[in-house]
Amino acid sequence: MNFSVSHYFRLLLLVSIVVLSGCSSTPSVEEGVDDPRDPLEAINRPFWTFTWDYADKYVAKPASELYTTYTPPFLRTGLYNMALNLNEPASIINNLLQLKFTAAAKSTGRFVLNSTIGLLGFYDPASDFEWSGEQEEFGEVLGSYGVGDGPYLVIPGLGPSSVREEVGDYVDGLYWPLAVIDFWPNLVRLGVIGLEKRAAIRDQEQLVVESADPYEFIKNAYFQNMNYRLYDGNPPIVVDEEAEAEIDALLDEFDDID
Repeated sequence: MNFSVSHYFRLLLLVSIVVLSGCSSTPSVEEGVDDPRDPLEAINRPFWTFTWDYADKYVAKPASELYTTYTPPFLRTGLYNMALNLNEPASIINNLLQLKFTAAAKSTGRFVLNSTIGLLGFYDPASDFEWSGEQEEFGEVLGSYGVGDGPYLVIPGLGPSSVREEVGDYVDGLYWPLAVIDFWPNLVRLGVIGLEKRAAIRDQEQLVVESADPYEFIKNAYFQNMNYRLYDGNPPIVVDEEAEAEIDALLDEFDDID
């Protein structure tokens, strides 16, 4: 079985972070670290600084701009389609594990049709049949069965993640055909996906720059996105009990006045 280097790197980094967190002292609430989702903030913040101020600024962003500027649109679309098409078998299994049989059938149809008529996924004829939708990852499977996100992580050079997502990505990499793809083709696949994802957030980049705390902004956006994906775009409304109690008390005061 041929595992991709990215999975080895992420697994090694995950273990390293856990070891480092065990060796470091736990910051106190007075120091401002009181987010239960982010017990490793003392480690994550330097990783975020490196990722945003250096890796993204001098590597990811310029590479994405060059790629999107000089690559013909039809070739960009085709390469991205091919990269995503390789994820469809994993999405099929992950849908089945969540008992999403209709979504699994659509993913199966997409993979078969795009891999044949669509020339290994370069074209996307399946979209003509409205066989589209977000691809399911194993991390979402875990979440659907009640497994929490776990500690928030910043992967140096790659960005925000969590323990659950890293475990999910590792398992997804064990599915065919990702498990049998050689190093260089897989590197190209990951590169294409990474460049397109970086290009997709170009318009939102200013929001990060203008935020009071870019680290917190990205962390909150990450968890919101994970929750959105977990519930297929319909996350439950979380009620703040303390705020609700304050509103009820305020309404009672108005009733007393009347």
